[in-house]
Amino acid sequence: MPKREQILVGLDIGTTKICAIVAEITETGALNIIGVGSSPSRGLRKGVVVNIESTVESIKKAVDDAELMAGVEIHSVYTGIAGGHIAGENCKGVVVLKKQEVTREDVQRAVDSARTMAVIPQERRVLHVLPREFMVDDQDGIRDPVGLLGTRLEVNVHIITGAVTSAQNLIKGVNRAGLDVVDIVLQPLASSEAVLSPEEKELGVAMVDFGGGTTDLAIFLDGSVRHTAVLPLGGQNLTKDLAIGLLTSQSEAEKIKLQYGIARADLLQGHQMVEVPSVGERPARMFTRRDIADILEPRVEEMFELVRREIARAGYEGMLGAGVVLTGGTSLLEGMLDAAEKLLNLPARRGVPGGVGGLRDIVSNPIYSTGVGLLLHARQHAEAQELAGIGSGGPIKGALSRLVGKLTDIFLT
Repeated sequence: MPKREQILVGLDIGTTKICAIVAEITETGALNIIGVGSSPSRGLRKGVVVNIESTVESIKKAVDDAELMAGVEIHSVYTGIAGGHIAGENCKGVVVLKKQEVTREDVQRAVDSARTMAVIPQERRVLHVLPREFMVDDQDGIRDPVGLLGTRLEVNVHIITGAVTSAQNLIKGVNRAGLDVVDIVLQPLASSEAVLSPEEKELGVAMVDFGGGTTDLAIFLDGSVRHTAVLPLGGQNLTKDLAIGLLTSQSEAEKIKLQYGIARADLLQGHQMVEVPSVGERPARMFTRRDIADILEPRVEEMFELVRREIARAGYEGMLGAGVVLTGGTSLLEGMLDAAEKLLNLPARRGVPGGVGGLRDIVSNPIYSTGVGLLLHARQHAEAQELAGIGSGGPIKGALSRLVGKLTDIFLT
């Protein structure tokens, strides 16, 4: 059995599913998946906890399944956060160097300076402060300024904030399930870790994670994150549209979406008929697959229009050389890549999580992108703590967990 300090757990708390993925860190630093558990999510709406008890039960079920497969006890997790309350803004910070050579302390002072420049309402808290680029005197475009000579250090950062109560409720649900939260990470950042290549981040790419209740967007350029957003539409909206349009239950509509759904009607060939169960004791009805496409297509177009507007609003239209990468469960809908290329006018591919070993065949599916991304972040976080002398590479309890519980800032490097 793996030692506890070698174990990392990513807990993806989504609107439609909760997934726990367990990995062990090998002696070479690789991540091997050893257990996966999932459960329908019954306590969230659009990425936000609305029923604590239902959320706790769903978390327990997913974690129990993961423990059984992995053969370990889970005590601490890394979890993600999303929802319409998430907001991002870009800020600048500047400091005068104490010595001619830039030190790590100078970098931290510059980042802290940028954070103090942001106007953050009392009901919001900083989740991430992400450096975009540094400038030493008049030289810009610097990624790591440590060791350079100069008199003045500037930094451009992307600051991500969230509603205090939403984050507190998320952490409370995890704690009531008997688990400590080691770190809390914005979901699109986690998904990006799992599905994007360094080349794509360098050239310019938009990562779009279609979840059940929200669509998460992260834009990268020149190797760093430039913009993030959480949009209030997801796969659940497609299911509801089908339920209303086909006069059936949401559970049947979900099955029909998965089996017969298609994002663009013009991709259909033939006239395949689909039997749709009715609500109550009414007889089933027959619909064509084109009828299903005609219901789904307008909503798919709306989702991509929101993405297009957000890319344009952020000022990155025409700058994404690597196009768009779609991930999340709804990205599996037939025709989504064609819809993305048509509606965004960008090359598109489907993002499957990578960077892990072990039971990777199980998690090589877009629905696990956030969970795997949380593990990749967890490994970086554990290594950073170990280098800082705080502890081993495993789950860190105590002081750090209390810091997360109080929603203190998380600085991702």
